[in-house]
Amino acid sequence: MRLLAIHTAGSSAVDSAARATEFVATIAIDWGGRVIGVVLVLMGAWIVGGWARKSIFTVVRRTHVDQTVSTFFGNLVRWTVLVLGLVACLSIFGINIAAVAAVIGAAGLAIGLAMQGSLANLAAGIMLLILRPFRLGDAIVVAGQSGKVNEIDLFNTKLDTADNRRLIIPNSAVFGATIENSTHHPKRRVDVMVRTPFQADVERTREILLAAASGVPRRLADEPVEASLADIGNTGLVWAVRLWCATDDAGVVRDALVTAVKSGLERASITIPNGP
Repeated sequence: MRLLAIHTAGSSAVDSAARATEFVATIAIDWGGRVIGVVLVLMGAWIVGGWARKSIFTVVRRTHVDQTVSTFFGNLVRWTVLVLGLVACLSIFGINIAAVAAVIGAAGLAIGLAMQGSLANLAAGIMLLILRPFRLGDAIVVAGQSGKVNEIDLFNTKLDTADNRRLIIPNSAVFGATIENSTHHPKRRVDVMVRTPFQADVERTREILLAAASGVPRRLADEPVEASLADIGNTGLVWAVRLWCATDDAGVVRDALVTAVKSGLERASITIPNGP
């Protein structure tokens, strides 16, 4: 009897171990397959998203659309593919997508109320991409800051200053402010203000200033030069000297115009008064 009991107990232990092994194997096969499927789906979504992004870049650029728009739509398509991949991963694990969507909707409402500033930046970014008051590479002044546009993102606009600093401005601040685009037009007018003494002859001074402006290199020869009285200051007459040049040459031409005006007045023995 004792031997029979020992044998029965041994058989039960062996059966329990077998059932446990079978259960572990079943779980490993089931969940292991799901994990492998999730990894494959994520890898596929990442690859397809990158490919779709590059394809959008290529297609949109062939239509001669601004690079800002192609970048926006390329990133949008990429993130859409990644989100769809995450949803597919949830379904692989047997999660009810409808219930998850309901939870995400409720959470999205709460998050939306808590992130009104970010949503405002998003909406402003979309409007900037649609209206395009400036493009990549334009020199702008906005929200009290100036620089060259490096990137227009969904939430912020990145500027590079003349001394090579990076400025990141929220899109809501950009869209709601006055935007000065210095490089929108192909040509610019350059103005220089200069004072001359009251006793200096007006017409002779005008001729000197016009001659100085006419000799400035890189000015647009088909545009007129101007020298007009702008104001009467406390210490002398205020002149405005104006000429036109290509937008890219504005800085160099203004420097040359200041030099030419100063040299022309000095040669004519006309001193520039101190003070306002």
